[in-house]
Amino acid sequence: MTTVNDLLKLLVLEQISDNEFNGVSKTVGSPIVFGGQVLAQALNAASRTITNHRVLHSMHAYFLEAGDLELPITYNVSVVRDGGSFSVRRVTAHQKETTIFILSASFHKKEEGYDHQIQMNSNVKQPEALLSWTDIYKDYGGFLPKGLKSFLAIERPIEFKPTTFVNPMDKKDLSPNYDVWFRLKGDVKDLDLGTKQQILTYISDYNILTSTLNPHASKAHWENTITASLDHSMWFFRDFDFSDWLLYAMESPSAFGARGFAKGNIFTRNGKLIATVAQEGLIRPIKNGK
Repeated sequence: MTTVNDLLKLLVLEQISDNEFNGVSKTVGSPIVFGGQVLAQALNAASRTITNHRVLHSMHAYFLEAGDLELPITYNVSVVRDGGSFSVRRVTAHQKETTIFILSASFHKKEEGYDHQIQMNSNVKQPEALLSWTDIYKDYGGFLPKGLKSFLAIERPIEFKPTTFVNPMDKKDLSPNYDVWFRLKGDVKDLDLGTKQQILTYISDYNILTSTLNPHASKAHWENTITASLDHSMWFFRDFDFSDWLLYAMESPSAFGARGFAKGNIFTRNGKLIATVAQEGLIRPIKNGK
């Protein structure tokens, strides 16, 4: 995948019946299905059962089994509630007879109300001054660990620019924070809000567990640690567009017992808070080659 159109072909599911949909998978460099893909596809399925123009405001999901890249994924949607202001859907994802994922999503009618938000860090480096993943691969690929080099070599419909470039050979513990600018590649005009939220959800599963490993970077890295998303929650606050860079500001309050918890806020360049993410992930040190 190289553009947003390629990504949309992946996220927009084939409808089998009123409440059943099928999806396929594309690798992002892992041997298993990318969690962000399943999250976004499940939201696509849920949203297509909403007929009252309500807008997604939150979702909560659990990853139960690793997805097989070669098998289709079937999404079944249950209509839990259509109330006076909110509609709730439950989505279950299957491969053959195995349930791999469950999600609950809530949709809200448009209402007026109070408005406040936290502020974005005003000292964050701007994306024009930073290297993208593609730049890092081209300029430093010969010096990177094999696994990281292979990951960065994959073409993606999203461009990422971390605000700090950390040399993986330094072996120094870092702060439990990680900030990344991102933007879509290709034509982003005329995307409706629901589609933008699904794309944003797909992107939200990138990078967030990095903040859980940063405090242990002197000994922990992607090649000696088993990582996987365990759960994922997201809250959507304000409309936005993908015409400019967005900032994903992440931090990890805690890691314990082979699990790391992280949260992140997603801002527009001018500081509008559009979404908040929370995730707990498996970060299990590999011992004795296992």
